[in-house]
Amino acid sequence: MSYYERHVFFCTNQRDNGKASCGDHDAADLRAYAKERTKALNIAGAGRVRVNIAGCMGRCEEGPVLAIYPEGVWYTYEDKADIDEIIEEHLCHGRVVEALRI
Repeated sequence: MSYYERHVFFCTNQRDNGKASCGDHDAADLRAYAKERTKALNIAGAGRVRVNIAGCMGRCEEGPVLAIYPEGVWYTYEDKADIDEIIEEHLCHGRVVEALRI
């Protein structure tokens, strides 16, 4: 069994060349928000959910992006409401949020 049931990776990369990147879209702040929400909902920790920062995940033009493993589901998001929906539906209930899936 994996140490975490689900592992969430938020791309927070910031490109120096002016091209689109997840860091341009408050990715670090929204990752911090997701980490706090999972703790508040008591779904964070060993055997449950881990929220991490990731470097470039190679989908800059679709960003900001996050990926949830072991399912390998990728999402884009715009704000806290989108993060709340991903947490509630996917992390709490195991349902993919098709409207945000990429």
